Amino acid sequence: MLKIIDMTLRRGPEPLLSEANASITDGQRVAIIGANGAGKTSLFKLLLGQLTTDAGNYHLPGNCRIAHMAQEVESSSRSALDYVMDGHKHYRELQSALDVAERDNDDNKIVQLHGELESIHAYTVPVDAKKLLHGLGFSESQLQNAVSSFSGGWRIRLNLAQALMCPSDLLMLDEPTNHLDLDAMLWLEQWLKQYRGTLLFISHDRDFIDSVATSILHFEHQQLHQYTGTYSDFEKQRAEKLALQQSQYAKQQQRISEIQAFVNRFRAKATKAKQAQSRLKELERMEMIAPAHVDSPFSFSFPESDKQSSPLLSLSHSNLGYNESQPILSAFSCSILPGQRIGLLGPNGAGKSTLIKSLVGDQNLLSGERTCGEHLHIGYFAQHQLEALDINASPILHLQRCRPKATEQEIRNFLGGFNFRGDDATGTIEKFSGGEKARLALAIIAWHKPNLLLLDEPTNHLDLEMRHALTMALQSFSGAIIVVSHDRHLLKNTVDDYWLVANGSVSEFEGTLQDYETWLDAFHKGSIENAISTDKAVAGSSSDQAAETSEQRKERKRIEADQRKKLSPLKKEAATLEASIEQAQAKLKEIEARLSESEIYEEKNKSSLKELISEQSKLKALVDEDELRWFELHEAIEALESN
Repeated sequence: MLKIIDMTLRRGPEPLLSEANASITDGQRVAIIGANGAGKTSLFKLLLGQLTTDAGNYHLPGNCRIAHMAQEVESSSRSALDYVMDGHKHYRELQSALDVAERDNDDNKIVQLHGELESIHAYTVPVDAKKLLHGLGFSESQLQNAVSSFSGGWRIRLNLAQALMCPSDLLMLDEPTNHLDLDAMLWLEQWLKQYRGTLLFISHDRDFIDSVATSILHFEHQQLHQYTGTYSDFEKQRAEKLALQQSQYAKQQQRISEIQAFVNRFRAKATKAKQAQSRLKELERMEMIAPAHVDSPFSFSFPESDKQSSPLLSLSHSNLGYNESQPILSAFSCSILPGQRIGLLGPNGAGKSTLIKSLVGDQNLLSGERTCGEHLHIGYFAQHQLEALDINASPILHLQRCRPKATEQEIRNFLGGFNFRGDDATGTIEKFSGGEKARLALAIIAWHKPNLLLLDEPTNHLDLEMRHALTMALQSFSGAIIVVSHDRHLLKNTVDDYWLVANGSVSEFEGTLQDYETWLDAFHKGSIENAISTDKAVAGSSSDQAAETSEQRKERKRIEADQRKKLSPLKKEAATLEASIEQAQAKLKEIEARLSESEIYEEKNKSSLKELISEQSKLKALVDEDELRWFELHEAIEALESN
């Protein structure tokens, strides 16, 4: 389908790609990943004819039909449905020609055009467009609304729908999950997996990539590296590759050090000069191996408030929404305690963002009471806050305004963890990308030392490295978290409980995200009763538990106690093994550091070298043995917990 041959591509003085090669076959679904600015979007522009190569070339099949997702939508009075149908250009061309033929009373042309319309199944085009719009979260009542009436995020959804509407052999999508909620993203995954052409997509959502991609194209060091499989497969393959590269690099550095030492010592001696020159030529011929630099540019945490309240925040018998006669959520009560970690689930428009805004206090309650703890400090992230940033101020100034007594060096150190360094920290944010603004908004939240984080789609615009750093920071945060996100990896790794926002109420959802997909599928099929029963089956049905007899309740509690008794020693042993593995791996790192030192290979250290190699071998065997036992224990734990 696509072959890239010795291609060099520049945008500015430095090349994005330098003599790069890649080969993508028909039907592959390729996730394109790499650091911001590496050239991912430029590759798309090249394939669309908006850029040209500086050297080398690329090949696409003749008559290849390309569909792509535009990143901007101009204001238009066309309806959402018409706008999406415009994506099927051949259909629109035939329609236009038919209008002309009918106006000219050209019966032969009319018959011919009707035949062509029949051949492309024109009667299904409006139906297919409606399906796309419904799948991406548009309600029936919105289909006839003008494009200009939608916000920026919803216009991007219209662009996505238009791209999917276009018959194509090659489909190119740049960040298709931005501005999607979880249910729209799950729908998109299923659609893309059924797409029969070749798919190239840029994404920073690892679970989305895992679900859709059959291969990975990685932009790194001005080259294109291809990996077979999902993002998880890519991580494993790349880790192995980097480990080998690091080992080769260490050996090469040792050889360079030996050669340089020999040259420095004997260059001036006539008897050794020839050998010294020979070694210098060896250095010149040596292909330099790069060290495996894989450190993330982001390293931050969420410092917490010195004082806590319990509960931090409460809502009592509250109706939430914008219209007293039609509340979005009714009779809702909750108490948010320190340490709670909650993910909000629910179909589009069910009230997740309304709930977050009501908890923050941005949206007044229709009825009921909102009570704040004495020491409550909320950190609130939402997309509209990016627009509220002062574009004429620098990141440093944004933080200085929050805490005037902080020193500039203290602020610089803090911003460095969010990769705002040098001019990026001191210059205005006027030209910041959406991702840079999102990072700054998160930095401001962290700077305030919150004890309750309320996050509404915090990963929009963030790349993979920043999403990973955010996940790690949330994991270590001991305050309370409530988050709405379409990033399942973030949810799975940062929250303990789920609340389901649906059908005008909020309830606990005790299943997994996979269970939620089942619930959502039933919901979208219009079977509300089925969705509710699925939820009850997943959640264990509190009403059924209430109907238990006294004897049944005693028996259930006895079984649960017996299970905890069996689980306790297994979990303790697993924890002990984890500590043992961690200690062994730390010792292995020390040994590897010693083995990378050139002096250990000198004759006088021969015995020490043997001891290190022997200890390394024993530790590796111990780690392998402990890891095997750890997996056995976790299988046993999972088996007990599933009973």
